[in-house]
Amino acid sequence: MIKALVFDFDGTILDTETQHYNAFQEMYQEHGSDLPLEVWGECIGTHSEFNPYEYLERQINKKLDHDKLRAKKTERALTLISEQKPLPGIEDYLEAAKELGLKIGLASSSTRKWVEEHLGRSGLMHHFEVIKTADDVAHVKPDPALYIEAVKALGVQPNEAIAFEDSVNGSVAAKKAGLYCVAIPNPVTKHMTFSEVDHQMESIAEMKLTVLIEQAEKTDK
Repeated sequence: MIKALVFDFDGTILDTETQHYNAFQEMYQEHGSDLPLEVWGECIGTHSEFNPYEYLERQINKKLDHDKLRAKKTERALTLISEQKPLPGIEDYLEAAKELGLKIGLASSSTRKWVEEHLGRSGLMHHFEVIKTADDVAHVKPDPALYIEAVKALGVQPNEAIAFEDSVNGSVAAKKAGLYCVAIPNPVTKHMTFSEVDHQMESIAEMKLTVLIEQAEKTDK
């Protein structure tokens, strides 16, 4: 029986992923280059060794001021993110979960400061009983630690929870932890192959929560 929902944050609740990519793409285009989605996509949902500033240098064969570029990119990304509202269907699911008496948690590879700042701005903070971030674990997604800690704090078993993810790294983490995983790719991750997930939709708004829960409970049997 499903007793809890656990949401990823970036790209799932708020489409920060696309805005980060757009900010980088603007920066690359200013230098006459391009950042392919296939390259950037590998970083999503985890901490990566990929350095977009070094990658740009290699593309244009020129040394750049990383600190200056990073500051400019961060400012632009934050401006774009501040204009974003929760993705379609998210608020409906949160309200429906509350009405059904489900517990609600969040598991994000980002920092607690980042997550809570944007949840607060979006007016969604009060929905979450448990928030687990990179600050709480030694290893982020695709390691399952974030999801293991989230369900433990919610007081449910992994097979009693549904995870919502936008990235392959996050989906792998959720499945390794034993949750039923729903993938909702965003514009930056839609080219990826989500082979690990139990269900995939273009938008969370396309299916009522009660129908999804019924589907998950049948799968568990």
